[in-house]
Amino acid sequence: MRHLTIEELEAGLGTIRQAPKCEGVLELIVRRPRVGERETVDEARLDVDEGLVGARWKLRATTRDTQLDIMRARVIALVAQEKDRWPLAGDQLFIDLDLSIDNLPPGTHLAIGSAVVEVTAEPHTGCAKFVSRFGLDATQFVNSPLGRELQLRGVNARVVQSGVIRVGDVVRKTGASRP
Repeated sequence: MRHLTIEELEAGLGTIRQAPKCEGVLELIVRRPRVGERETVDEARLDVDEGLVGARWKLRATTRDTQLDIMRARVIALVAQEKDRWPLAGDQLFIDLDLSIDNLPPGTHLAIGSAVVEVTAEPHTGCAKFVSRFGLDATQFVNSPLGRELQLRGVNARVVQSGVIRVGDVVRKTGASRP
C-alpha cells in the first residue's frame, strides 16, 4: 500500500479537527497478547491493575501511566487508509474524540462503558514501527509541533475504574482528577 505524502495528510486536518469534543465513540479495541500479535475484539475488560485484560502491558510496562494507548479514529483512518490496517498502529483503543492537549490535558477522565480512564502526561509518539507501517511522512505529521499539540499520535492513559467496554460505546469526557 502506498503511504500518503505530508501534503495529503495535511489536507485531512479539517476532518480531524471536526472530531467531537465532549462525547465520542469507541471505534475499535485491539488487544496485543504477544509481541507482533493483534486481536481485534468487540468487548474487553479494563482493569485498574491489568490495563486491557489479555494484553501484554504488564510485561513491558515501566509505569502505570502507559497502561493504554489511545488514538484518534480520524487520524488512523487517514494514515492507515483502510480499517483493517488500524491495528498496525499498536494502540489498544481508537476513539472518535478530540484528543488535543487543549481538550484532553493530563488528568482528564474519560468514561467508556462502565470503565473510567485518565489521560496521563506521558507523551505518545510515532516510532520506527510506525514509520515502517505508515511511512516517514505520517510519522513526521503526527510528531510535528502541530501534531503534538493536537496529539495526533494519541495519548497514554491509565485505568482508574475497572469496567467493561464495547465497540460502539460512548466515550464521555468527565473532567479532570483533583490533585
